[in-house]
Amino acid sequence: MIEVKNLTKRYGSNVALDNVSFTVDEGTILGFLGPNGAGKSTAMNIITGYLSATEGSVTVSGYNTLDNPNEVKRLIGYLPEIPLPETLDLTDDLQEAVTDKDLLLMAVPAQTFRGVFTQVSACMDARTPIVNVAKGIEKGSLLRLSEVARQILPEVRYAALSGPSHAEEVARALPTTVVTASEDADLAIAVQDVFSTERFRVYTNEDLIGVELGGALKNIIALGAGISDGLRFGDNAKAAMMTRGITEMTRLGLALGARAETFAGLAGIGDLIVTCTSMHSRNRRCGILIGQGKSVPEAVAEVGMVVEGLSTAEAAAALSEKCQVEMPITHCIYHMIQGSVNAMDAVKLLMGRERKKENIIL
Repeated sequence: MIEVKNLTKRYGSNVALDNVSFTVDEGTILGFLGPNGAGKSTAMNIITGYLSATEGSVTVSGYNTLDNPNEVKRLIGYLPEIPLPETLDLTDDLQEAVTDKDLLLMAVPAQTFRGVFTQVSACMDARTPIVNVAKGIEKGSLLRLSEVARQILPEVRYAALSGPSHAEEVARALPTTVVTASEDADLAIAVQDVFSTERFRVYTNEDLIGVELGGALKNIIALGAGISDGLRFGDNAKAAMMTRGITEMTRLGLALGARAETFAGLAGIGDLIVTCTSMHSRNRRCGILIGQGKSVPEAVAEVGMVVEGLSTAEAAAALSEKCQVEMPITHCIYHMIQGSVNAMDAVKLLMGRERKKENIIL
């Protein structure tokens, strides 16, 4: 529930909001309508904690936005100044959402994928293609999300859509290039046709394993790049993190049946670059906060969204041991997350390793 009480916002003598009060119950969809300058954006920025009110209060699920800003940000997803297309229908009815559809797009956190897809599969036509944009490896089972989907629905028609594509830029129709992968070449081409626009270019790839692993593993390296930035280690350190990171990603990919060249493409180095360098990246932002001395829970709370790299680090560390693949950066980041090693000790461990010849995997 969202409760807004006597909300007022003044900018000098200009009153942007004047004593506004309303309540939004759980499960309710509410829209703001009004001309430019009516205060719609101001109200949303106050509700989401990005702006303080002059008078009044806002609580979200019992948390006051001023007293508990991190808790509120964890509960709210907000993409400001992006109008939803008029053709987009909203529903909270799963049966309605998945019945009689030509294609289903799955966009849920990786660790919730099994639970959500179990519900979806019970309602959908088994012949309906699934396009998944989540990037992760399931903890415990150590399965890629396509493998999870096939455990639930063996005959599922599945494609992954991955690559450097921050939602903030896609929503603004900024030029973006991604890749779709499926073991069904016809499905990959169909997905390419559906999603391609003048500003959104889609390539196809038959290496589903590599595309899924590239999207998942780069989040671990982005955490490391953020930690490096938080420690102010400079550009050299981050470049090394990214370069050696893609090597680790490729090693594990090869052990699991992926192709090395996939990691040199959009789902590998492309996604790695944007995730390690952009402030849109939740994983990099979380890493920066950890590098600055925040605990992992504090960093996650401040980011206010799911940080996939934290769970993926645990799964990838376990996979590397299972497959006997050397992944020192991944293991150091995992142990930092667990609290068994601090950032400076991790640097010493990585820099003090046995001297080796550089092996380039292509």
